[in-house]
Amino acid sequence: MIEPQWEFKTIDEDSVLNVADTFDLPKAIARVMSLRGITSRNHSRVFFYPDQNQLHDPFLMQDMEKAADRMLKAIADKHTILVFGDYDVDGTTSAAFLTLFFRSLDVDIHFYIPSREKEGYGLSTKGIDYAKHIGADVLITCDCGITDIDKVAEAREKGLDVIVTDHHKPAKTLPEAYAVVNPNRHDCSYPFKGLCGAGVVFKLALAICEKGGYDSEKAWRHSDIVTLGIAADLVPIQDENRAIVHEGIKQMGKQTNLGIKALRKTGKLWNKNITVGKLVFWIAPKINAAGRLGDAARAVKLLTTKNPVFAMEIARELEQENDRRKDITLKITNEALYMVETECNLKNEKAIVLQKQDWHAGVIGIVASRIKENYARPAIIISMDKEEGKGSCRSIPGFDIVDALEKCQKYLTGYGGHPIAAGFSLKPDNFESFKEKFLEVAEEKILTENLTPMIYIDAELKLEEVNYRMLKFLNALEPYGPGNMRPVFVSRNLAVDGIPKLIGRDQNTLKFSVKQNKTPFESIGFNMVDHYEKLIQNSPIDIAYVIGENEWNGQKTIQLELKDIKLGKGYA
Repeated sequence: MIEPQWEFKTIDEDSVLNVADTFDLPKAIARVMSLRGITSRNHSRVFFYPDQNQLHDPFLMQDMEKAADRMLKAIADKHTILVFGDYDVDGTTSAAFLTLFFRSLDVDIHFYIPSREKEGYGLSTKGIDYAKHIGADVLITCDCGITDIDKVAEAREKGLDVIVTDHHKPAKTLPEAYAVVNPNRHDCSYPFKGLCGAGVVFKLALAICEKGGYDSEKAWRHSDIVTLGIAADLVPIQDENRAIVHEGIKQMGKQTNLGIKALRKTGKLWNKNITVGKLVFWIAPKINAAGRLGDAARAVKLLTTKNPVFAMEIARELEQENDRRKDITLKITNEALYMVETECNLKNEKAIVLQKQDWHAGVIGIVASRIKENYARPAIIISMDKEEGKGSCRSIPGFDIVDALEKCQKYLTGYGGHPIAAGFSLKPDNFESFKEKFLEVAEEKILTENLTPMIYIDAELKLEEVNYRMLKFLNALEPYGPGNMRPVFVSRNLAVDGIPKLIGRDQNTLKFSVKQNKTPFESIGFNMVDHYEKLIQNSPIDIAYVIGENEWNGQKTIQLELKDIKLGKGYA
């Protein structure tokens, strides 16, 4: 694994001093606030007190009025509607949200989630045929559809009005749908581009409420489901996403959604505070497991059921499938790591492209993420069979993976996604040509210095500054997530107190205490077994960390959650 470099985030020091003076704060807290643009009392009120009034007018989004009008006509004329959602968390939460919202308006609403294995990504013929089978007049796509030009045309030919709701990067040509609602359309001037699929359908629901005279609470009561989609899709927890997540976490506290309640029980999150991090690492993988190893429609059934017994049944099933997914992922990850070490020329190649027959297509995205993290370069993992290869890509900052795939498109049968995460399909015979072209694009676009992993530091602290005032301030910065990550601190020349332990199922988590003159602080480093030797050299260490809390037997203590460990100055 490549050692990361530490780099302090830059900020105007006069701004830091002004914030410290205005709010009477220690310099470290003032620095964290300045880095987030919280430099006045007005900024402070907006940031620390997010609410429903901070959302933008939904009708600022291109085609929103057309979409809302068509849905209101469907409601008035008692038309049947089919919601077609992608099979990942964002797609299934979007479909679940719309299902519950339209049920509250007494609409004849149905949903369809495609099979990852049999239908792949995007609007499918089977989904279109299902819409016709149930007598639907309108088909709404969720978290997909923006590049499905042929399928949208097919649906129109079969008499369906298609409303595309999506947030992915569009191609140059948009599908000829009744309405295309996507803040990232080239011709859309919507002020916030960071919505996920669930955020887009949430705005559609608010538009329907506003124009149709319905109480907006019909949408907000399901903000807990939307929050799951926002968290899982790793979109910025800024602007209106921050307000939605703030309300959604409060809604989860009310335990009104039986599916989320069941997932918390089976995932050992019962009676624990919910954070975006816990949703990402504890809840979202269970929902994703539905589509990775089986029928993704189970996720929608779980999030829309009114039967608590049925909810617990599905939640337990997904818990077991997620455990199986972990085992499959570990096996494929180990195979991929071996292939990198034996087949890749990392000195001369700025990206990693691997394929193998029958790797499980449901987990290759997770494997790609781990390979990218391990080697600090874009990674593509392809599950190949005789007919087709399905690829999942994860990139590094500064390298737009969708743009890179566009340059390789003559070798692909389809592609799409975000700048950092994307997917594609190709014929097996085109693999070598695709790999050669992709590595050529990576060589041209990626600077060598961009292949060094970076940890960006908010502030340097003495351990005596890590106290409950600091913790209270950090808790007030929540909800955390992309665009508002937990502040990372550095403390230097610390002593290791006692004997470090290796814990966890795989014995790869470090647990030890550090001290600087006074009280020791408990520290934990997940997947940091490689740093163990640094801790037993009887030498001072420098640590990069975030500040958290550990709860044990009802007692809460401050815990340093490590990002990196280096030997202190003067030590090799």
